Amino acid sequence: MWRLGAAGGSGGQSAAVVSAVAKTAVSVARASTGGAAAATEGNGDKALRKILVANRGEIAVRVLETAKKMGVRTVAVYSDADANAQHVKAADEAFNIGPADSSESYLRMDKIIAVAKQTGSQGIHPGYGFLSENAKFATQLEAEGIEFIGPPASAITSMGSKSESKRIMLAADVPCVPGYHGDDQTEEGLVEKADEMGFPIMIKAVLGGGGKGMRIAETPKEFLSQLRSARGEAMNAFGDDRVLLERYIKRSRHVEVQVFADKYGDAVYLYERDCSVQRRHQKVIEEAPAPGLSEELRVELGEAAVRAAKAVGYVGAGTVEFIMDTSDMKFYFMEMNTRLQVEHPVTEMITGQDLVEWQLKIAGGEPLPVKQSDLQRRGHSFEARIYAEDPLNNFRPGSGPLRHMKLPANLGPDVRVDSGVKQGDAVSVYYDPMIAKLVVWGENRRAALSKLTAALHDFHIAGLSTNISFVGDIATNAQFEAGDVSTALIEENEASLLRRHVPKDSMLVQAAIAVVDHDAQLLAAAQARSADQSSPWGTVTGLRSSDNTPRRLTLNIGDDSYDVSIARNADGTYTVVCPNQTYTNVVSKVLPERDHHALQCNIDGVMYESSPVVFGDEVHIFTTQGELHASLPVPDFVTSAGGATGDLVVAPMDGSIQQVLVQPGDTVEQDQPVLVLYAMKMESVLRAPRAGVVKSVSGAVGAQVALNSILVSLEPPADDERSADESG
Repeated sequence: MWRLGAAGGSGGQSAAVVSAVAKTAVSVARASTGGAAAATEGNGDKALRKILVANRGEIAVRVLETAKKMGVRTVAVYSDADANAQHVKAADEAFNIGPADSSESYLRMDKIIAVAKQTGSQGIHPGYGFLSENAKFATQLEAEGIEFIGPPASAITSMGSKSESKRIMLAADVPCVPGYHGDDQTEEGLVEKADEMGFPIMIKAVLGGGGKGMRIAETPKEFLSQLRSARGEAMNAFGDDRVLLERYIKRSRHVEVQVFADKYGDAVYLYERDCSVQRRHQKVIEEAPAPGLSEELRVELGEAAVRAAKAVGYVGAGTVEFIMDTSDMKFYFMEMNTRLQVEHPVTEMITGQDLVEWQLKIAGGEPLPVKQSDLQRRGHSFEARIYAEDPLNNFRPGSGPLRHMKLPANLGPDVRVDSGVKQGDAVSVYYDPMIAKLVVWGENRRAALSKLTAALHDFHIAGLSTNISFVGDIATNAQFEAGDVSTALIEENEASLLRRHVPKDSMLVQAAIAVVDHDAQLLAAAQARSADQSSPWGTVTGLRSSDNTPRRLTLNIGDDSYDVSIARNADGTYTVVCPNQTYTNVVSKVLPERDHHALQCNIDGVMYESSPVVFGDEVHIFTTQGELHASLPVPDFVTSAGGATGDLVVAPMDGSIQQVLVQPGDTVEQDQPVLVLYAMKMESVLRAPRAGVVKSVSGAVGAQVALNSILVSLEPPADDERSADESG
């Protein structure tokens, strides 16, 4: 189902505004039936009747939806950047807790606890990320008499330390990868241990997660640089730069098991998920169950995961992650995520269980809803994470408004979208760039994969670069289709997955028609606003509705340009000249019966249907065969005022300056790191475009910078024979 929060409230009652934490929190209290004053919220039993969701985005909306279904009243918190976010609208009450920076809002335990106490919330659901695996937060809630909807602090602490968790797992007879988890954190000591273990080696932050603070050293030569990089990222993300070393299994699978435990010592597993398809250690497509495993192996995985949970006195939802060697299918404990996972929907799809409902019931003191013998899995499910990023530009994250967002048409029990945004909302530079999760179910893996592919083609986003086409290419990759998955799948298929598709003529023709159609609509609207219907409004679009003069378009697609000419024929059809062929009989019409703007084109007797989106200089064509994103050239008078040169280092995205590695007067070599930018929870190292002398550095550590901002400028070195004004 489509999980996107609807606006809160009932009837026409107005919102009440009250003061909150240190005058920074504003509650938008929406009227709803059954409301009661905070002082009378509880009646002494354990069931949760009001909770606060200490998160944002799709997971906040997801938790709020289930809570509402259960009759549990809800409180949301939000930062300044999220004042109009969907989770704010979905909750019964919503409180502002500070600036956009998460360290001043979503990570402020004091503010969140104050809101919970003010509103009489009996429990806090942390979602994932932010405070979800913070033992100090869980401890403080216990001291305040507020239920942490998650495991006890002791379990978070034990599993939060990769070295400590490995020791506990070995004692519980859970297999672990050979490695070093000791206290000697000196570079010399770690180099010695790495040499003893042999390469390649995985370096992991002791308190890491989500791929942060993780690096692979293939050889001894690169070990120190990778170690320092991992430590720097770990310190930034977790405030702790301790690491552990593990022998890196070259071709592996990432298989994880969903577990649940109640407060009475019982625990069950809800089968496994395969999360092997990753880039930068971030999951892209997850599926359940894992393909190609024997039933015996599935039981072994599940029982090992339950032993792991019981070994730390676990309560609630958790995920035990294993690395599986594809050569012999042996598995080893990797880590336990002491929270609900991003990919939990695929487990819900194959078990028919609402895992958030389980969380709320167990936190309220209820025993596990079912026994292990009662759990059954059915069918197969995939989840695709839809990100605002550019896969063909090193997965550079994006931010900005969602100018156009059309969800798949076949949403229902078998296809759902979990999202915290809708068309018109913005993907913020301050947080993770995930737009949505597309989740499908089928009777078997092939049926589910077919539904995933179809839904991806029908998921249209314009205004931001996304990974939808990239995910679609993975879904139709022969290796993936066969279930031959590994963490190296993207790397092994990089040539086919990370390439720009050469557009077919049919796509170029449809793009030209879309531009002409769009301009005709602009002309009609302009003429409608004018008292003189013969006024020359159409000159701004370049094509009057009755003009037969050929119009030449340049469609820029990536680094390539395609010249297309389009002219209206006397009979109303079009002649379109593409680079390699001319089409003399092109007929187009809008399909008003569709629930979105749809265009049908008959190109010399072959019928095509697309969903075109045109705004500004951007042209998007969505079809069942794929999509095309092109831009029209910006006039010279717009671009002549500036632009990057070989002497400038510019911001590749919005973000904050993490490190400044040079200062004016420094001599640098080509590709030398000069600055580190932090955006979308990732570090980007910016390098000198050529050798030279640093002329200027703009911005200090912590400064926020916008896309294309000039950060560092260079000038020729003193012995460079070129004069300052020499052009070549």
